[in-house]
Amino acid sequence: MTENYITSVQNAKVKRVVLLQQKSSERRKAGLFVVEGRRELMHCIGAGYVLDSVFYCGDMGARPVDGITCYEVTRDVYEKMAYRDSTEGVMALVNVRHTRLQDLELSRNPLVIVLESVEKPGNLGAVLRSADAAAVDAVIVCDPLTDLYNPNLIRSSIGAIFTVPTVSCASEECIAFLKSKGIAILTAQLQDSSLYYDIDMKRGTAIVMGTEATGLTQQWRQAADAHIRIPMLGCLDSLNVSASAAILMYEAVRQRQCEK
Repeated sequence: MTENYITSVQNAKVKRVVLLQQKSSERRKAGLFVVEGRRELMHCIGAGYVLDSVFYCGDMGARPVDGITCYEVTRDVYEKMAYRDSTEGVMALVNVRHTRLQDLELSRNPLVIVLESVEKPGNLGAVLRSADAAAVDAVIVCDPLTDLYNPNLIRSSIGAIFTVPTVSCASEECIAFLKSKGIAILTAQLQDSSLYYDIDMKRGTAIVMGTEATGLTQQWRQAADAHIRIPMLGCLDSLNVSASAAILMYEAVRQRQCEK
């Protein structure tokens, strides 16, 4: 038995992982977050994130990762640390990376998704998953109410948090950045708006969405080059933000492909 084989749920390293899973304050203080599952971990490594250590359960078929400090754990210990089921018995502590607006490498006619004050990590994760599929240049999260390394966000994005350049910043900073790049700001809102498919999205475009409860703040409405809406033909007046984001970003994809 070696010190790299952990059998007790009371082990200090196990307790640390559990805290990092549960508390954003612990993630900020340590500069670390947890990634579970082979697929997510491979996306994380592929994006150049630096792993601190790996925990794997041999009884679940997992194996150590070359070149990284690894700890084998029993099934009971792994289940204690895991945020979710079915993660193939492997997880890692990963160093947080702070990407800034000026770090973004945008294409000639970029497509950017901006989310203001999104509260539910699952919604943000779903938006990132669609953003990856649509080859969006970046997702910018303004005035966030959840941190980018929340385990539910990583889970719901199936690793897209690592494949899509993602930045967290203040709304004022984001507006100034978009205008400096000549990127058109399209705000999704019901009032004083045009149908989304009537608006040109072939040029550099930022699609901006707010919370389902309150929508966008006035500063975004005033900064917009156009206001857009999705027609609601039933009894309800709104869609989930991730569903709305998928519809709008794929309209941009459609317009750009039709132009080719």
